[in-house]
Formats: sequence, C-alpha cells, structure tokens
Amino acid sequence: MSGALRTRLTGLLTAAGVARTAYEGLRRRPPGGTEPWQRKNHAGRSVDLFAGPAAAVGAAAAVAGAPGLTVRARTAGALAVLAAGGCGAYDDMAGAGDQRRGFRAHLSALRRGEVTSGAVKLFGIGAAGLAAGALLKDRPADKVLAGVVIAGSAHLVNLVDVRPGRAAAAVLALGSPGLLRSGPGAALAAAPVGAAAALLADDLGERTMLGDTGAHALGAALGLAIVAANGRAGLLAHAAALTAAAASGESVSRAAAGGVLTG
Repeated sequence: MSGALRTRLTGLLTAAGVARTAYEGLRRRPPGGTEPWQRKNHAGRSVDLFAGPAAAVGAAAAVAGAPGLTVRARTAGALAVLAAGGCGAYDDMAGAGDQRRGFRAHLSALRRGEVTSGAVKLFGIGAAGLAAGALLKDRPADKVLAGVVIAGSAHLVNLVDVRPGRAAAAVLALGSPGLLRSGPGAALAAAPVGAAAALLADDLGERTMLGDTGAHALGAALGLAIVAANGRAGLLAHAAALTAAAASGESVSRAAAGGVLTG
C-alpha cells in the first residue's frame, strides 16, 4: 500500500471510528437526558440530534491528524470544525423555536438589538473560517478567500440539510473527489467523508439527524480540504460559487418564511 493511500485510509477510519464511537456513546448516556436531544423531522417522526456532535468530533479528530500541514494549521483547522459545530449546536438548542430564516432576518433582528442564534452562528462560523484560513494561506487575499470558502462550505451543507441523509450524501459527493488529489487536500477530504459515511445509514433510517451541528461541522471540514487543495484561482472560483449558492438559499429562505413554500 502506498503512503498516500495509507494516509487517506487512516483519515477515513479515524473520522468514521471517532464519529461512530461518539454517536453510540451519546445514545447510551445522553447529556442532560434524552428529551433535550429529541426533534421532529420533516415527516413528523421523532429523531435524535446525536449525529451532529458525533460528526463534529469525528471530522475534527481526522483534521487534527491530517499530514502535510503544520501543527498550527492542523490545530486551527480542527478548532474551526469544532467552532462551526459549536455554533450550529447553539442554534439547534437555543433557536429550536425560532421560525426566522435567512441572513437578512437575523441581521434585521440584530439591528433592533436582538441577538438571535442565527446571528451567533453567522458571525461565529465566519470568524472561525477566517482564523483557519489565515493559518492555511500566506497572502492576505488568499487568507480572506480561504475564510469565505470554509464558512461558505459550512453554510452550503446546512442549506441542503432538508431531508434525511441529504447533508451527509452531499458531503460524500463533494468530498470524495478530493480523495483522488495529491497533497494535504486529500488527507483533509478524508475527515468529512469518513464522518459522514459512518452516520449516513442512521440518518437515512430516520433514527438521527445531523442538525445544524453536524451540517456546519462537516461543511467547514469540507471547506478546509478545498482550501488546502487550491491556489488563488481555485479559491476565487469556489468563493464565487459558494456566495451564489448562499444568495440563492437566502431567496428560498425568505420565500419559505413568507409562506410561499410549504414543506
């Protein structure tokens, strides 16, 4: 087995193993009891939120061990994944009853002096992305673009998390091609792919859901892989695509909030 293949396999197994172990541990002994972790999905079935934190710690563990990066960059990347997951967790718990959707709604509330869970998520994930990008890239413009890609990827995966398995499947589809690359991008791609694969069956089986916690953490990990694998031209292209996706998602969110869409 080649060194590159061994590196990818190690990353996949680390992410999957940690995510699965965390998930099973949370199911056995949920912090605060079972009730705070229960939600109704789109079909009205009761599911738990354990997949979210499990995905976050699984992806972070694999990022922290990814070769080809400095210890400082690996640490920053792992913290960005955990920060994205943490902001998502805050929204999962504190924003459960908030029907406002889209950046504009949360920014409008902020201008009125109300700090919503969505605003915390928006600024927290953005700051985490910029911090990680600053350590992964050398030039100022590249640092900013890297931050946009990391935060934008986190937002994109959350946008598609509307049905069982959608977010995990999107991570597998978007992250798997990165495993074929050479260099640190491939090692980092193994983090979200491995964690998503470990939890996909339970997500599809409507036993659990990633929630904002898992979707944002996996998305941030995916963004890290994109950043590590691309120079400025690639970062620009990805940043533009992610910004367009965010704008499109904002329009859909506003329509849904206004009652134009019915789920």
